[in-house]
Amino acid sequence: MAGEVHTLRGGGITAAVKADGAELCSLKNADGRELLWQAGPQWPRHSPLLFPIVGRLKDDVLRHNGKTYPMTQHGFARDLRFDWVAREPASCALLLTDNAETRKRYPFAYRLVVAFAVANSGLDVTFEVTNTGEGMLPASIGAHPAFNWPLLPGLAKEDYEITFSHDESAPIRRLRGGLMRAMPETSPVNGRKLALSERLFDDDAIILDRLVSTSVRYGADRGPSIELSWDGFQELGIWSKPGGAPFICVEPWRGFASPEAIDEDFIHKPGLMHIAPAETRVLKYRVGVRG
Repeated sequence: MAGEVHTLRGGGITAAVKADGAELCSLKNADGRELLWQAGPQWPRHSPLLFPIVGRLKDDVLRHNGKTYPMTQHGFARDLRFDWVAREPASCALLLTDNAETRKRYPFAYRLVVAFAVANSGLDVTFEVTNTGEGMLPASIGAHPAFNWPLLPGLAKEDYEITFSHDESAPIRRLRGGLMRAMPETSPVNGRKLALSERLFDDDAIILDRLVSTSVRYGADRGPSIELSWDGFQELGIWSKPGGAPFICVEPWRGFASPEAIDEDFIHKPGLMHIAPAETRVLKYRVGVRG
């Protein structure tokens, strides 16, 4: 099992990463407190990687050049084993490339490197997506870290809020059957503040697709808090399991679910990156730990 999980230590942080899905599976502060959701019965994941799509496609089908390919929600990378390309005391990197099996679901050539490093009371995560094919590579990628909610036992969920780096006055988007509803909705964000409660997620995820901020703070008046910042991502999802669960996901995305009313060739899907042959896109996020 030691070869399946790599533990990183440095800068007051301990993190663990699995080869399966290149998934972060533990994040502890200097006191040894676990901050990441430990894949309990309410949701069996910790921090899945979303690639080559974010969200769902209509009918769970990718359409391209007159052919159809099965594509489940959030793509397949989270369910595949990555190869280790670097394993150091405070960092690691993993690799996923296309093969005959992935091309049955996604007919494009790619190279995906996911790197993790701990330093300065935080975890840095870098995604590098390279087009190794001859045509345009249409792709989305997203992070899906789930943090314990509450972070400190004894606090109520309602003691927590998410504070954005800028005012977020634009309407939000919601899903129906996993697809983006046609009409935006009034945002529950009040200026820079989103007060948290389980009822926020009765209607599934909150999606900010006109995002201004490049960072958020998740925390309460006491106990540890998380400062999540990002570069290269354009949307943000905030989600907890409807009906209540002891975690909350704060998710930088480059892409989003298909709109309900659109069913066309995948390359025309809104929100995609279009990566030219031999080009690499680099996207980063940082989980800063305070307290």
